[in-house]
This record gives sequence, structure tokens and C-alpha cells, in this order.
Amino acid sequence: MIEMRLADVAAVVGGRLHRTGGDERVTAVEFDSRAIAPGGLFLALPGERVDGHDFAAAAMAAGAAGVLAAREVDAPSVIVPPAPRSGLASMAGTYLADSDPDGSGAAVLAALARLAGHSVAALPDLTVVGVTGSSGKTSTKDLLAAVLDPLGATVAPPGSLNNELGLPWTALRADAGTRHLVLEYSARGPRHIATLAAAVPPRIAVVLNVGSAHLGEFGSVGAIAVAKGELVEALGPEGVAVLNADDPAVASMATRTSARVVTFGRSRTATVRAQDVTLDAGRARFTLVGPAGRASVALRLVGEHHVGNALATAAVAFELGATPDMVAAALGSAVPVSRWRMEVTDRSDGVTVINDAYNANPESMRAALAALVAHGGGARRIWAVLGLMGELGDSAADAHAGVASAARDGAVDELLAVGCPAYGVPPEDGATRVRHVAGVDGALAVLRAELGPGDVVLVKASRAAGLDRIATALTTALPAGTS
Repeated sequence: MIEMRLADVAAVVGGRLHRTGGDERVTAVEFDSRAIAPGGLFLALPGERVDGHDFAAAAMAAGAAGVLAAREVDAPSVIVPPAPRSGLASMAGTYLADSDPDGSGAAVLAALARLAGHSVAALPDLTVVGVTGSSGKTSTKDLLAAVLDPLGATVAPPGSLNNELGLPWTALRADAGTRHLVLEYSARGPRHIATLAAAVPPRIAVVLNVGSAHLGEFGSVGAIAVAKGELVEALGPEGVAVLNADDPAVASMATRTSARVVTFGRSRTATVRAQDVTLDAGRARFTLVGPAGRASVALRLVGEHHVGNALATAAVAFELGATPDMVAAALGSAVPVSRWRMEVTDRSDGVTVINDAYNANPESMRAALAALVAHGGGARRIWAVLGLMGELGDSAADAHAGVASAARDGAVDELLAVGCPAYGVPPEDGATRVRHVAGVDGALAVLRAELGPGDVVLVKASRAAGLDRIATALTTALPAGTS
């Protein structure tokens, strides 16, 4: 962030100074008191179990310049008033939910957004690249960070920091030396993306796809499309909308923006496209074609679905001055960065574990199953260990049954449904065996007893299902009798 006095912070966020004259220098913002360093501004946020206001003293002891708070604390601070339940404060209120009954946390988050917007606006050499979509946001964000960094210092969020807290916190990582700021814009309801984009506006906006993630919250895929398109609506005439030509719901967003439109995909009409796509152990190779020429790309990421993510990344990079050869080289060297997303571990006993347990929706499930089968070509047995897909509303039963059908059609040998009977049981003459276990311990008991050399196993579910514990157990300790 740009360096500011505490008094300047108060002026930007509409707060008042407490226990200070305001001359302290602020150079960073942190919401975890354990991460505070000298010059840091500590965000006092309420949580489910603890209240950040109670950690103000610890933050100051660690060298904090002050505290951004909703009530008075025994430290130099900026106190923000209760925020009206509109705009970002309203959005933040739904995010904090029961942990913020008096709206104090929403007020702090609204102030954080104002601070982030002010800091970014003061960096004229910075290009903000925004990414949204029903799936693939984090993988694409990681690819963008890898491809853009050779063009200039790039800041991107670790993991999936894409909400009312994570997005402005990430934006405040950018300073005078940063050239590219890559942000994920997420939504749990209408106008959420619009609100985040108003706080930190992108100059380049990427929309990857429209699917059924969060269908239970939005009510229809059409409503999801409206929400995702809020990102391109936030662009001005000087901006660039990067849209998926292969997804009709995304391609149609060209009419919703005054920005210049660039498309990506396998369509022959796409501005940036892939030709001659092949798979090698589940990893895609293709010819990248763009306005400036073509180059051969060999991805190290597992899954054909990463072709679209790579094309979106290439389209952004071309806009920022990269050549096809530069993009191909950077894409080819990119490895998984954010955890639990198609992480492949080859165990010493010959079992391969694919950990994709961070999140799941019907589209990402099908993509992961396709990647599993492609990677597991020639495997002794192919296992899919699947858990609940959340936030699907009334479509949940059909969605889970559809994924089970995709597993059977895709030649999965063993489907282990963990705590989710909705995957159903296939016909007795089917090639895929479906078994149900109540939880993680039951799944591990089956896997430890039955996995053998040459088997490939995918672990995937929505984050709340906790199936990451299965993948972690399978990759950190070998079964008895192996080495």
C-alpha cells in the first residue's frame, strides 16, 4: 500500500483518531495479529470464537502503527462509526453473519475497502486484473501471477482470498513497485461483485464461465450469469473485457460493457484460441494462437479444463505486452500454487493421489473426473472419493446423481461416497462400484485396506465436507507394510 499517516487513514475511511495525534506511519494492513510487523495497521474484526478488538494490545506489542476498530481500544487507533446496511457494509454483514450482531465488523470491512480503493487509485502505473467465474478463478489467478510477473512485479492473493476481507487486503499488498494486481471477485448474491468492483475497479476483467456453483443462493443459472457479468459492467471505455467464447452465457456479456472485448476459447472465432489439443498423462498440450502469432504450450497442470484457464491468462498477457513465446514459456513452467487443487502425489508404494478437495460444484466435478481418467490411463484401478457439493439448493439431488453418472461414463472403477448418499447406487451390472461410508474415518479404512500399486485416487468435495483430511492422510503416511 502507499505509506500513510494514521491521520490520513482516518480521513480516508471516515473514522476518528483515538489515543493518538495521528502521526504514526502505516505501511501495511493485517487482520491476523500474529502477522503484524512494524508499520502494520491491525484490523479489529469479530469472529465466531474471538474478537479482534481483544488482540489490539498484542498487535501493538508486535510493532503495529495502530488499530482500525469499531470501538475504543487501549491503543492508537482509528474508530469507524457503525456503517449503514447498504453497499459493502450490507454485503459484509452477510459474510460475518452471527459473529457480527452489532455491525461493528461490517463497519471495519467497509472502511478497509475504502482504504484499499484509495491506495490503488494512488498507484498510476498499476493495472488491476479482475477474474470471476463459477469455477477456475483461483487456478487462473495463479496462472496470471506466473505469466505476468516476468512483465513486471505482480501481486495476487494466496489461496482464495476473494471476498469482502480478502480482496481489499490483497489490493493493499500493491505498492509503488507493483505493476499488476490480480484479484478474484466472488459473489454469494446479487450485486456482490459490483460492490467489490466499485471498491477496487479492474481495468481488465476476465469472466471464465457460468455454472451452477452457489445455485442454492442465486436460484437459477441465469441469475448467476447476471452476477458474474457485474464485473464487465464495472469497466470503463478504456478497459478490456476478456470473455469465454465457448460459453454462450459469458460471450453474451459483450453487450453489457463499454470496454473493448477480447475473447478466448477453442472457437475458431476467438481472439485467443487453442488448436490441436492433446493430453499427456492428463496434462494438455496445444498450439496457442493469438493476434501476434502462435506458440506451442505444454502445461504441467493436470486436467484438460486448464486449457481455458491458460487461454484466458494468455489473452490478458497479450494485452499487457507479452509475446506468444513468452506466454508459452511461462504457462509451461507454471505449477500448482494454491493448495488442494489437483495436487498430484505419487507415493512410493505406486499409488497416485490427486487432491482436489478445496471445493466442488457439478462442473468442476466433471472436469476433475475427466482429468482423473486421463491421468489414470493404464492404471490398475481408478478411484473417485467424492463428498457433498454444497449450496446447490433444490438441484442438489439431481446434481449428485449426474456426477455419479459421469463417473460411470468416464470409466471410474471405484466411487467412494463419503457422507453423501445422494450419489446413489448404479445398476448391478455397471462397471463402477459405488460404496457409501459415513465419514472420513470410514473412507480411510476402505482406502488403506484396498489401495494397491498402480491405483489412482481422486479426492474431491466442497470445502465444508472436510475431505482434505483424507487426501492429507493418504499422502503423509503410507499404509502399514509399505515403504
